[in-house]
Amino acid sequence: MSKVSRNQPPGTPTWIDLAVTDLQGAKAFYGAVFGWEFAPSGRGTDCLLHGLPVAGLREATEHADAGHGWSVHLATDDCDGTAKRVVAAGGTLLEAPHEVGDLGRAAFAADPTGARFGLCEGRAQPGCQVVNEPDTLVRNDLVTAEADSARAFYTAVFDFTLDGNEDLPGMDFTFLRRPDGHEIGGIFGMAGASVSAWATTFEVADTDATVARATVAGGTSTGPEESPYGRFATLTDPFGTEFSVIARP
Repeated sequence: MSKVSRNQPPGTPTWIDLAVTDLQGAKAFYGAVFGWEFAPSGRGTDCLLHGLPVAGLREATEHADAGHGWSVHLATDDCDGTAKRVVAAGGTLLEAPHEVGDLGRAAFAADPTGARFGLCEGRAQPGCQVVNEPDTLVRNDLVTAEADSARAFYTAVFDFTLDGNEDLPGMDFTFLRRPDGHEIGGIFGMAGASVSAWATTFEVADTDATVARATVAGGTSTGPEESPYGRFATLTDPFGTEFSVIARP
């Protein structure tokens, strides 16, 4: 189990949550697919695996309304300072820095392409406490038709460096790396993308079995299929939220 017990370096995806209008329905679906249990917390409802938070569900609000998919929250050690950098780089603050109980300080923003993301300065809890294991977060990638603008923005705000990917020839894909060289995700440039959004991928033990559970629970799927990184599928929950799952070799 990959446990996280301290705040991640700035720019690292550290928390994911989903704004929902039907909390009970979302709990039923994701509980069936991933085996999660649920508990109230200062940020809404925590999704638990082995008793530890791996994601969150929250009631839809004006700025973080349902229909935008899973939200990724990037770590920062200075939420207010990073929020200023977001605005200076051409982004928009949707929710100004604010306290989240004793959990930490947070903000919510949109980059210049319209993709939404959060900022998380953890205190009592760093965010997802289990990652890179079956039924937990494994990856976030930004899909956008404005890849150049996105690359300029995220490098300005988080001091990321950029790196190509030889595993995906013919695709406009760029790795995002922290100043220490650690890869935190990537940017897919897709000319046909109608909206810009951060895509969320969960690791699973068996992609086909996960797809089967999701289908029984009311979801739909485009997969499974093989990728250079493992057996992959794109799922849509009963409320229209798209996400991906992968079983890595």
